[in-house]
Amino acid sequence: MVRGIVVIPTYNEIENIESIIRAVFSQSIVFHILVVDDNSPDLTAFKVKELQKEFSDQLFLLSRKEKSGLGTAYINGFKWCLEKDYQYIFEMDADFSHDPKDLIKLYEECHIHGADVAIGSRYIKGVNVVNWPLSRVILSYCASIYVRVITGMKIRDTTAGFICYKRKVLEVLDLDAIKFVGYAFQIEMKFKSYLKKFKIVEVPVIFTDRVKGESKLSSGIISEAVFGVISLKLKSLFK
Repeated sequence: MVRGIVVIPTYNEIENIESIIRAVFSQSIVFHILVVDDNSPDLTAFKVKELQKEFSDQLFLLSRKEKSGLGTAYINGFKWCLEKDYQYIFEMDADFSHDPKDLIKLYEECHIHGADVAIGSRYIKGVNVVNWPLSRVILSYCASIYVRVITGMKIRDTTAGFICYKRKVLEVLDLDAIKFVGYAFQIEMKFKSYLKKFKIVEVPVIFTDRVKGESKLSSGIISEAVFGVISLKLKSLFK
């Protein structure tokens, strides 16, 4: 029985999608993949449908009508996975910024070593980021410090998007109450897991910036993260 599924949100990832799917399926542990596509104009979903002919029992597609944000893509994906029998549900980008080989590290941390949430962390052993401009490295690193100070979490890479959740975590969290859609979504999921006292472990990985396609980072996403953290903390104090 396949116990793990990798949720990959996409918007205009036609240059990466086939390669990332084949890379995940080439790992020594068998994973399934759910692609959540936001009606990509470049026909990413069409390519996934073509690949489903080859990987009919391993590759699944959830098509959405419009670009609605990373957070809602993952929430829709999580709900789809919870309707099935998967015990380990992963977040991973389509652009190879996350190395598919590291899926096994995250899986073993949860399956063998007892973590409830395993985070592929860029900041456990220094700064393990490749091909980012210095300004973005500083922004990301300082953002994680800021989040730790505000929330009290000990997590070093609070905006990481390479994660394995045990099924029970997503069953306990109120997914409909998750409000943020950009980087703040990643923070909110970790913070709410932290408040529920789940065991959260960081695993060192090397993050490599995308070579193909365009980044989805915007000033609005950054603003949401900055102000969203304060909102999360305040709400937690009044509950």
